[in-house]
Amino acid sequence: MSNLHIFDMDGTLLTGSTANLEVARRLGTLTELHDLESRFAAGDLDTRAFSAAIHALWDTLTPADVAAAYADGPWLEGIADVAADIRHRGERSAVITMSPDFFAHHLLDVGFDDVIASRFPPLPFTAPLDPAGVLTPADKVRIADDLRTRHGLTLDQCVAYGDSMSDAPLFRHLTRTVAVNADHHLAGIAAADYRGGDLTQAYRLGRGLLDTPAT
Repeated sequence: MSNLHIFDMDGTLLTGSTANLEVARRLGTLTELHDLESRFAAGDLDTRAFSAAIHALWDTLTPADVAAAYADGPWLEGIADVAADIRHRGERSAVITMSPDFFAHHLLDVGFDDVIASRFPPLPFTAPLDPAGVLTPADKVRIADDLRTRHGLTLDQCVAYGDSMSDAPLFRHLTRTVAVNADHHLAGIAAADYRGGDLTQAYRLGRGLLDTPAT
């Protein structure tokens, strides 16, 4: 029997931060990003409009900038160990995030089998952003189902790890879920809760859920 482990990135693997914050910090555009985040929280921007705005804001962004922002990010400990253990067991790991792919795809180097993120044109941006490539919380459910179907897995063979409102649709779709340093949006939804800085401990909770017979 195999299993699928699905990880969120912002606020989960990247603890207390997001890809956009790390890039903005690198480029000196935190003030502009905070303004966009406030408009998003107020409902003035949806995910696609938000992505279009950062595409326009970061027109000088280079791969070297992204690599440096990624390297400086506050990542949980044990990420590579977890990815390696999943692969050693013959299971699958995936990261599904609404953040830009130019940042998230660095996680492939850590050992995740799949990283699915909002699609942006190559850096530096010379092509327009295709809104159809920007992910929403509902897309996390669709992508997770696509992955498990591709590998012949049931819902009970999937465990999700997340932290916030964007993970709620997936947490409602699955029964084996681990909240990782989560906010109130996952309270009462997650099957297990982890607080701390080591992904191996959250993963241990996930393994325990997979070892529990389905109800």
